Amino acid sequence: MPGMVAFGRRWGIASDDLVFPGAFELFVRLIWWIGTLILYTLHKGRFGCTGGGILHSYLVVLLVLLGLIILPLCAIVYVSAQGTITNPGPRRSIPTLLYVRALLYIPELIWACLGAVWVSEDSQGCEPATVGAVIGAVVASWILLLSTGLGVVFVFDPLGNPRPQAARVEQLDVRDLESSEGSQFLSTARSLAVKVWESRLRLLCCCLPQDESHRAAFSGIAQLVSGFFSDTDLVPSDIAAGLALLHQEQDKMDKCRDPDDILTHSPSSPIGVDLETELEKATHCMQFAAAAYGWPMYIYSNPLTGPCKLSGDCCRSHAAEYDIVGGDHLGCHFSSILHSTGLQYRDFIHVSFHNQIYEIPFFVALDHKREAVLVAIRGTLSLKDVVTDLSAECENLHVEGVTGSCYAHKGISQAAGYIYRKLVNDGILNQAFSIAPEYKLVITGHSLGGGTASLLAVLLRNSFPTLQCYSFSPPGGLLSKALADYSKDFVVSVVLGKDLVPRLSIPNMEDLKRRILKMVSHCNKPKYRILLQGCWYELFGGDPNDCPTEMDNRREEQLSQPLLGEESLIRHSSSYQSLASEDSPAHTAAHLPLYLPGRVLHITEDGPSRRSCFSQVRYRAEWSSEMAFRSILISPSMLADHMPDAVLRALRSLTSSRPFSLCPSPPSSGHPNVI
Repeated sequence: MPGMVAFGRRWGIASDDLVFPGAFELFVRLIWWIGTLILYTLHKGRFGCTGGGILHSYLVVLLVLLGLIILPLCAIVYVSAQGTITNPGPRRSIPTLLYVRALLYIPELIWACLGAVWVSEDSQGCEPATVGAVIGAVVASWILLLSTGLGVVFVFDPLGNPRPQAARVEQLDVRDLESSEGSQFLSTARSLAVKVWESRLRLLCCCLPQDESHRAAFSGIAQLVSGFFSDTDLVPSDIAAGLALLHQEQDKMDKCRDPDDILTHSPSSPIGVDLETELEKATHCMQFAAAAYGWPMYIYSNPLTGPCKLSGDCCRSHAAEYDIVGGDHLGCHFSSILHSTGLQYRDFIHVSFHNQIYEIPFFVALDHKREAVLVAIRGTLSLKDVVTDLSAECENLHVEGVTGSCYAHKGISQAAGYIYRKLVNDGILNQAFSIAPEYKLVITGHSLGGGTASLLAVLLRNSFPTLQCYSFSPPGGLLSKALADYSKDFVVSVVLGKDLVPRLSIPNMEDLKRRILKMVSHCNKPKYRILLQGCWYELFGGDPNDCPTEMDNRREEQLSQPLLGEESLIRHSSSYQSLASEDSPAHTAAHLPLYLPGRVLHITEDGPSRRSCFSQVRYRAEWSSEMAFRSILISPSMLADHMPDAVLRALRSLTSSRPFSLCPSPPSSGHPNVI
């Protein structure tokens, strides 16, 4: 629902978000009140010392204050649990209760200050146990007061001040927005939102140099993020509830789906391409893509043996013998690459650990096993890489021989251009092929590295017609349709399960936002119940039908009424001005669609989605279509499936000569595209 309005501004929480924090504070206050009462009872006759009367009075007044605070807390928790997300009517008294609760902070703060002074100055001669009990009460008071202040900082919304212009603009209808006054207000509001998000990014990336290129990147990301959130009126807990409901809804649809329909819509195998051969090549390349992450991923994948294996090599420096740019002083990155790939020092042509925005690490090596000059590009591992990922606006590309619109993800396109200039202009590829002229060029990478590898392959295709690219878990919003079709001849994208990143694009995020709005507006359960049931479902499973997501015994047309339908979450509300609705002339044009690169090889778990902890997962692989990744799937594994060690483990399982499972799955239908 719209953010709660209190103290003359909108906040980043709703009136139904106070159930859990209120219940937690109520529990702490009750325990504290009981503990204080016990301490007072035990030390009642021991306040005869100098200043003892003051300490005695402090505990008595503290008991009274805690009792007064507990009463409005009980009311806040009860009232906040009423109603639904889009029907806050039963919670209209929450601001008044918060005002009462806030007033009680004043005497509590004063009493905590007085208690600190009395304990430090007037406790001489009293028993240490008595003084310690009062000190504990004073410390507990300050901890709760500081925790409350910290919570206020977290829920503060810089864009939440509805005065003085918002109250007047709320009276404007769509026709008024076409006027210069309405357009000027919306433009000012959007500019303010961009500035707020840019300030947040700069604060988050305060360790990065604040030069012109970084400021331009922050500005572009701020415009993108502020535009995405500008036409909704949801608080973070609404999004969490919507995701929980959407996950259960998707699981219901999966259970009702006919497996034959899935196979019917699977694309046929590319002509002359053997799936087993492609899996073997992909498994081999994935070792290099994972190795490009350096020692952090090596230690993560080998927590017991990794530190021991690297400890003997990290102090050796081979930078003088080989072209190594950047990296750590001990050489642990390079040592981990050697252990992961099994190559020798002499097999590396160029190793770069240099990392800036739009400039990501990579290495070039001679892969004698596959007779290839292999370029491996690292995925996201630093804050600079995150900024590159978030620079998701489109950038035009000129690719010779491609008909149609050519554009791609800006940040990844810039990273591919950086590596392209290094490989070509610095003569790195010429050096490699002068050593092994009969070898072919292979490019690989994971995540950000996979997307960069795909775009780099597109840029190098005309110069190296036989090159191949294996892109693992690349971002979904990467290439235009024309470039995606062009890359099918030389790029293979490998996606594991319900990985979020290959489904991540601006249009997909817009679709996810619309689906969340629909789920939230159609649900008739209180938010705290949705979140509790959602957590239980994620942890322990169960039947998703136990958590209905449609209004029971209500007509569909009722959902369009105020505070019940999506209108209250998308258009103008009394508490928060939507900056750009779909009906508004200021609404920006839809973002250009972007697709996964090349042919898509999709790996999924074979068998039940929930299995015993002692069972080994079995996988199946099949050719898929980039259109199958046009929506985001909510799952507990949506992030775990993206990890490079999980992708490598799945590929090794598929190419293993002796698959084994403690929980064998029923045989799947024979299909030429499936292993």
